[in-house]
Amino acid sequence: MTESIRRPAGELEAAVLSALWAAEGPLTPPEVQQALSTPLARTTVATILARLHDKGTVRRTRAGRAYAYRPAVEDHAALAAHRMHSELDKEADRPGVLARFVSRLSTDDEALLRDLLRQTAVSGEAG
Repeated sequence: MTESIRRPAGELEAAVLSALWAAEGPLTPPEVQQALSTPLARTTVATILARLHDKGTVRRTRAGRAYAYRPAVEDHAALAAHRMHSELDKEADRPGVLARFVSRLSTDDEALLRDLLRQTAVSGEAG
């Protein structure tokens, strides 16, 4: 019996997003499939793209009878921020979620967050 090897969660989505980030424009599922270094079935690529679209991570436009996809986030940092916002939006107790998040930050991350908030407040006052 052959043992199947399972990929880590999110690995295929990350590969598809990397292909879209590297592209000069929107890609159809067959174009994404071609751009991937790991061979995947066309249906697998289409499923991943549909899931990314449902999560708001990619946008799609009609390309004939199919769709062409482009990233809705510009890089890994924007993707992480998008995920954090999505999780925050799911919770009714926003203050509680944010308080728990902040309470688990390292001292360095807390200082960085304070600096970023200060910069945002200053740039908001200038505008």
